[in-house]
Amino acid sequence: MIVAFWAMVLGLFALAGRLGARLNLIPIVSQLLLATFAIPLLMLFLVEPQWQLTGAQLVAPVWLKTLYGVSFAVVLGHILSDVIDVRLDPQSLKVALPSFCLPFLCGVACAVWLLPASSWLSSLALGLVFAITAIPVLYLYLNHIGYPLHATRRLVQTAILIDLACWGLFGLAQGSLHLTSLIIPLLLAGVPLLLRLLRVRQPQVYGAVFFLLLMVAEHYRLNALIVGIGYLLCMNALKQPFALPLNAAWFKALQHYVAIPLILTFGIVQINIHSAIGELGGLNLLALIVLPIASKLLGNWIGVRWAAPSFAGAVRWKEALLLNIRGLSEIVFLNLLLQQGLISPSLYFALMLMSLIATLLPALLGMNRPLDLHDVDVVEHSKRKPCANS
Repeated sequence: MIVAFWAMVLGLFALAGRLGARLNLIPIVSQLLLATFAIPLLMLFLVEPQWQLTGAQLVAPVWLKTLYGVSFAVVLGHILSDVIDVRLDPQSLKVALPSFCLPFLCGVACAVWLLPASSWLSSLALGLVFAITAIPVLYLYLNHIGYPLHATRRLVQTAILIDLACWGLFGLAQGSLHLTSLIIPLLLAGVPLLLRLLRVRQPQVYGAVFFLLLMVAEHYRLNALIVGIGYLLCMNALKQPFALPLNAAWFKALQHYVAIPLILTFGIVQINIHSAIGELGGLNLLALIVLPIASKLLGNWIGVRWAAPSFAGAVRWKEALLLNIRGLSEIVFLNLLLQQGLISPSLYFALMLMSLIATLLPALLGMNRPLDLHDVDVVEHSKRKPCANS
């Protein structure tokens, strides 16, 4: 029955992706909608009462935890490979500073207000959840609406700077609690030096070892963030190119049809929606949905006003709205926090709902149609990628 459940879930996600494409939705939006609304209903009306299976039982098998570790490594590794490939632009930095700092401070303040008994690491983590921006989803959205290349580059670089700050700060803060939890990941991060000493030059070997180390770190509860970021920084210092260990099409299919559905469902099935809402209360639930979006929008607005316009005719409030897109980066971060006990299931559900609303906002406000820009060569340039791994 457990195998049947997960097979059904993967089938539902594949179907949601196809239906979403017909409605002109980005795949992650379809997946978020299914995970947030359909999976809890499935648990409530079919799996728990009819199949007599709980969320804890559904995630208990060893083979499933191994598959989750592979999925976690695939998705986190792809995000980090985007994050680490940053070419610093002063204008992007001007946007990123308030876009990160304002929601981060708001998140820490919310943690003190709503979760007074939480640890300082949990408060820090909540602040980072408020600040994060989804790089892959932002890029796909900008490409979908035909945003100008140089403006796309700036917004994606801004998201990269924000996410690098989020992942890096959390990794260092978590590692500072236990020295051994910092030393072992740092040693693993230095594996590219060993590969260079062994005269290994093939980029695919470095990519395969990178994803393997992320799986090992997740399995043994090591700090996967320090391993991943340190590994890629070490590769950059050696000027060693990064390449995916699989064909790009196969890797994309693995992410879309297995890894992302598994990561989204793994967290959701462990949540009792009734008790989650009851535990938080209506006011706290509303605050955890509204405050992250409002503080992020304000920070984005200050940033885009501070920086020079990204192109002639740029509408700054739209750029502020686009930088509020959450999606996959935030879901992976939330799963990491839930697995480590830094946030409760109820908080996880509220923040996932917030992530969905923030990601849908541009489409709800009519920003899902291609731009009509006569003074910018959009058609030619929008087919190119703004950075190496995005």
